[in-house]
Amino acid sequence: MKADPQGPPMTPPPNEEAEPLPALAALPAKTDSLERESFWSLVRESLAGSRRDLTVMPLGRAILLLAVPMVLEMVMESLFAVADIFWVSKLGADAVATVGLTETLLTIVYAVSMGLAMGVGAVVSRRTGAKDPSGAGRAAVQAVLLGIALSVIVGTLGAFFAPHLLALLGASPSVLAMGTGFARIMLGGCATVVLLFMINAAFRGAGDASITLRTLWLANGINILLGPILVFGLGPAPRLGVTGAALATNIGRGIGVIYQVCMLVRGRGRLVIRREHLAVDAESLRTIFRIARSGVVQSLIGMTSWVVLVRILAAFGSTALAGYTIAMRVVMFMLLPSWGLGNAAATLVGQNLGAGNPARAEQAVWRSALYNCVFLGTLGLLLVPLGPQVVRLFTPDTAVVEQGGRCLRIVAAGFAFYAYAMVVSQAFNGAGDTRTPTWINLGCFWLGELPLALLLSRFFDLGPSGVYIAITLAFSSMAVVSVVLFRRGGWKTAKV
Repeated sequence: MKADPQGPPMTPPPNEEAEPLPALAALPAKTDSLERESFWSLVRESLAGSRRDLTVMPLGRAILLLAVPMVLEMVMESLFAVADIFWVSKLGADAVATVGLTETLLTIVYAVSMGLAMGVGAVVSRRTGAKDPSGAGRAAVQAVLLGIALSVIVGTLGAFFAPHLLALLGASPSVLAMGTGFARIMLGGCATVVLLFMINAAFRGAGDASITLRTLWLANGINILLGPILVFGLGPAPRLGVTGAALATNIGRGIGVIYQVCMLVRGRGRLVIRREHLAVDAESLRTIFRIARSGVVQSLIGMTSWVVLVRILAAFGSTALAGYTIAMRVVMFMLLPSWGLGNAAATLVGQNLGAGNPARAEQAVWRSALYNCVFLGTLGLLLVPLGPQVVRLFTPDTAVVEQGGRCLRIVAAGFAFYAYAMVVSQAFNGAGDTRTPTWINLGCFWLGELPLALLLSRFFDLGPSGVYIAITLAFSSMAVVSVVLFRRGGWKTAKV
């Protein structure tokens, strides 16, 4: 197929009306009171749960209605890990090691869950855009059934083999003694993770982003409340140590899942489950599996590439590793809003394809990517000169600040490219074309980033800086390749 001739992708399409609602980064300084009122009223509507048709309203407003709760949802996701490690760190190094090793085991669960979630989100958004609420409801039921089936298998095996898996990862005898209970609860209770991911993907696909946000607020609130009580034995509760953190997390997530199911059954949002939907739908299952196969591989490629990068950096000592760790935590936090914009674009792509309007679906991607570029590009301009100062907020160690500051400067220099990479890759997934971003990830990360990191750091004697440069080049090339392939338009005919 030939590339779309309608101008470059770095600007919104010329036939799209101008709107006073723009990037999430900031409002123009001279915005009048009416525009400000319109912006904030839309923010309030997005948090309350909008019922407007996202396939016909102005794109800027549709993006805002979806992106605000989705951005906040990403922040809530990050709080789970932060809350757990905050309380567990008070118990000593073995407790922290337990959490770290168990999270490594759960990486596979997360990857499979995210891959399946891609399939669920693509099917639900396409059915929603086609004005087929019954089809969307049936797809949501299949998500729950898949999640339960996967959780039973993984949870049973994980709980039984937990100590053996920890030992396989190199856990010391003291970590095994302390952490076996934690690992068994986290792996055995993986249903809370799987269902939370998959049902939230269904809500996002339907455009009910506010429900996913409220789900995570509830789950996080309970986790944060129960964490110190169960870890330290406050009040009448027993002191459970690191095992208490696992219980708090699973109880919080479990209650979040119960809330999700209640919202599906009560029918107060766009996505509703009726009695007639409660059956196995072979066609929806096949579609979800077909899309999810590549989605799972896509997630695994991305996650494992980061693990290998850490292994490469570890050869340069703890100072380089510490600086990299701090810098990348900052980077990941800065990228959270971009994930929200990417998810918003994915939902709009799926719904507009379902409504038979691929041109509007494409416009939604370029508009979201432009907003993301303004946001991330601005952050990059700030972080490049201020990298060491930002890292110094986390540690007074001069050597770590030097390494972390250099990493932050190099990686932040490519933020404007990352903006397009994140939105366009999610747009492929929203269309149901998970194969294309999977091949892009494989080429840019495993065949590009990792060999380049070794080459620059070892053979060209650039040390850790070679790894940082490889990260920037990999994400920048991912942006260019994604944009080129997206403009070819094959995603418009993806079968969902």
